[in-house]
Amino acid sequence: MSLQDVAERARVSTATVSRVLNGVDTVKSSTRARVMKAISDLKYHPNLHARSLAGATNKTIGVIVSNLDNPFFLDVYRAVESDCHAAGYEVVVANTLYRPEQLTASVRVMLGRRVAGLALIVSEVDDVLIDELTQGDMPVVLYDVGKAGGHVTKVSVDYRRGVERVVDYLTSLGHTELGLISHHAALGPLLDRCSAVLERARATNSSATVRQASSEDSLQGGRAAAAELLSTGRPPTAIICVNDIMAVGALLEIRERGLQVPRDISVTGFDDIELAKYCYPPLTTVHIPRDEIGHMVFRTLARDEKAKELVGREFAFAPELVVRDSTGPVRTDRLSL
Repeated sequence: MSLQDVAERARVSTATVSRVLNGVDTVKSSTRARVMKAISDLKYHPNLHARSLAGATNKTIGVIVSNLDNPFFLDVYRAVESDCHAAGYEVVVANTLYRPEQLTASVRVMLGRRVAGLALIVSEVDDVLIDELTQGDMPVVLYDVGKAGGHVTKVSVDYRRGVERVVDYLTSLGHTELGLISHHAALGPLLDRCSAVLERARATNSSATVRQASSEDSLQGGRAAAAELLSTGRPPTAIICVNDIMAVGALLEIRERGLQVPRDISVTGFDDIELAKYCYPPLTTVHIPRDEIGHMVFRTLARDEKAKELVGREFAFAPELVVRDSTGPVRTDRLSL
């Protein structure tokens, strides 16, 4: 199949198809959906290495992430990039912004580049796309989704255990009125994390309550979600954030309202990005070994003898609670804001 075939099926120009594949935002959503359907129906991916010499070995690894503005994804990518450059590989990265249609387009482009291996460090993977990658022969690493086997390797983190440690710690400090800040809560991995908070809170203390707020995955999103939680007559005594970047935004909103952390409200994050140590106050969070995840991605996708021992397996990383100054005992004199 060619780009022209896709264009004809979607009733658009080849230039429009190219803009969709490259993630250009100027394409209307209805047109983008039509092009993506045509690409999916035809199982099209461009052969970007058609001019390569026959028999040449491609030493390029593809990495697709959900949000490069979030340091979690950037840290994983940088570890992969460092290993690639040290071993003489190139690395290409695509950023989906949690858009499933952009993920599909990015996968097509990576397949067209004939990359040596592909890592999906994303939250928006669907079963159809996973099945297609599983049926191919390219080494693939999936982060926290799908199953290992064949040429597909899975890297995962026990997020549920990390969440349980956060809830247990907060309830041990007397917190039973919890707030939960998330983003894209309908996506599987994030939905699981939110469900874990609710379940653990109920299991730990039958009187515990959890109120949720959701916004975009950013500093601004964290601030907006915190504003929603704090605008009620009885705000939570502790706020659990699904990642550190949103937690930092929440800290700013709390300060702007004249409240003190942790005297008035405790705040926790997730991931333990570098910023967590330097924000004010330093953030209690859950450490995820992002460098180790990135190194594992490269070791699995590098086409050498060591990689053969790793491909098709599942590697799980354990999260660790890191207690800093953003959490403390619940106030005995309850605030009404």
